Amino acid sequence: MTTCILLGAPVDTGSRRPGCRMGPDAFRIAGLADALTELGLTVEDRGAVLPGPLPNIAAPPHLYALPETVAWTEALTAAASDALADGLSLFLGGDHSLSAGTVAGTASRAATLGRPLFLLWLDAHADFHALDTTASGNLHGTPLAYVTGQPGFDAFPRLATAVPEENVCVLGLRSVDPAERTRLMNTQIDAHDMRDIDENGIAAPLRAFLARVRAANGLLHVSLDVDFLDPDIAPAVGTTVPGGATLREAHLAMELVHESGTLAALDLVELNPFLDERGRTARIMVDLAASALGRTIFDRPTTSFA
Repeated sequence: MTTCILLGAPVDTGSRRPGCRMGPDAFRIAGLADALTELGLTVEDRGAVLPGPLPNIAAPPHLYALPETVAWTEALTAAASDALADGLSLFLGGDHSLSAGTVAGTASRAATLGRPLFLLWLDAHADFHALDTTASGNLHGTPLAYVTGQPGFDAFPRLATAVPEENVCVLGLRSVDPAERTRLMNTQIDAHDMRDIDENGIAAPLRAFLARVRAANGLLHVSLDVDFLDPDIAPAVGTTVPGGATLREAHLAMELVHESGTLAALDLVELNPFLDERGRTARIMVDLAASALGRTIFDRPTTSFA
């Protein structure tokens, strides 16, 4: 029986807008553990990961909360590595800067197991800035660049294992800064914007990516940002971008992930309960997590979001 390990990551140092630190509690209140238990899974809730002491870093003035984000990255790297040794991990965020640690830790443990790590990034944004290219100074725009070993992260912990660019698929892009676009187009990352999804559907590129994961006997880390979804569906995020994935597209993506049999870790990030409508977005994200862990159309309960 699969053991699902829940780890709260109440991180809100990645941006200046408060609220994401309440995300882990919102996911728990929305019934995440019960949803997974109903699928016949064993659930172990390890509570909240906590950062260690702040490192002594001379932060450039334009960067927000660099020492705090580095401390979170160190703590989450260790927690993710430990969790993967014991089961399938779900990280309850928290803003997207947390994935710098969760993906780094999963990649390190995967390397110890002798298996390659693949990363599925479901997001409206590329999160591919380096520390010297982010105009906003918000570090939730940097984790994908960090975990793939891009230059410009000397202040962060040295990666034990970077995720190879060719092992990364990004789906749902619709807001990419010029500096990120230039950097991203010069990589081997498999990136798909919403126009691509509109024209070709979400299943074809995702099936092709997941086939590569299976062929390599790889482990899959999925990082699911609330803003992957259209804000009319999931409003509880501080970085809303119109034109996102529909609810059915998102569930299909999660169902395909489950069918691949490769999922090792799942990040649920950028939920800001301050911005939610009576818990609507939290419940949708819980439903998506359940789809990734095996819930199908035939056994999905009726839910009212009114």
